[in-house]
Amino acid sequence: MKEKLITSASCELFNLPFFQFAQMKKFCPEQIPQIKADYKRQWNLWKTAILQVAQRLGPPFAEPHIEKWCNGWQVRAHFFAYFKYEFNKNSAAILSVILNRRRLQVSLDWHCYRADRSQINVQQYNQWFEQLDQTQYADFDFWRGDESEYADFRKVRSLSAQDFCLNNDEDFFCIGKNIEKAELDHIDAVEFIAQTIQELVPLYEKCHHQ
Repeated sequence: MKEKLITSASCELFNLPFFQFAQMKKFCPEQIPQIKADYKRQWNLWKTAILQVAQRLGPPFAEPHIEKWCNGWQVRAHFFAYFKYEFNKNSAAILSVILNRRRLQVSLDWHCYRADRSQINVQQYNQWFEQLDQTQYADFDFWRGDESEYADFRKVRSLSAQDFCLNNDEDFFCIGKNIEKAELDHIDAVEFIAQTIQELVPLYEKCHHQ
């Protein structure tokens, strides 16, 4: 039987009291080698999963961006990767994949850190929900960009017209699917990620309609 790359145990990795090495050195220095080893092992499984998703998706997707497990001064509180079309590489609209202590999340998202050099602006990104087919996407989760990644999200089927109102010019929504930690042991995570991205593709393409 092939090894499951993303499981409930993968989420346990992020149940740490501290993420900064400076804090670890102060409060639990003896645990640092084990934490690093655990992160490297789980991140390699994560990377393998994301690359398998990329293989399933194929063109016109570009190579996925896979964020490293640490940035020099701290380990990550989640693993993050994203997909874009080759010809939309300069766009801040992304198909995002996040694994955190609560769940696995796949969504259409606006990458705020790239907004200032994006080929589209946030208003163009927001085109995706203007005529959203609420029947087709009924089982998808829907949330505001400033909501916590650990929040309880609502399903599209429960939304009213009022819920689609933006608060300001910088505001945006995300749409996607979330698999809670315990469920990860009962699904094929690679299949789930690839299929959810494919279902989100029509909305992703809508962001780039001029």
